[in-house]
Amino acid sequence: MTDQPAPAHSLENVWVVQATYAPDAAETRVPFRARHLARIATLKAAGVIVVAGAYLDTSSSLLIVRAADEAAAIAIARADIYMENGVWVEVRAKPFVQVALDGAE
Repeated sequence: MTDQPAPAHSLENVWVVQATYAPDAAETRVPFRARHLARIATLKAAGVIVVAGAYLDTSSSLLIVRAADEAAAIAIARADIYMENGVWVEVRAKPFVQVALDGAE
């Protein structure tokens, strides 16, 4: 342990949304992928999505989103073309505290 003070930082409450893929998602997502990624880019540019990605084994996607509550966080995923077309079959959200170090990118 050191006696050094903690670096300047801020905390932000966000939501980690996990969207589980259907077993055949590697194939069924193909016709919807461009629209899905375009929406992710739009929401990221708007500051709604902090980060988004998927596990390489196609088990699930993770989204870190800014939302007022759990229902709003889940609604973001439920409105996605993947959910609308059965590529994602289940969505859940958990609160998360994101740490941002002041001056860091």
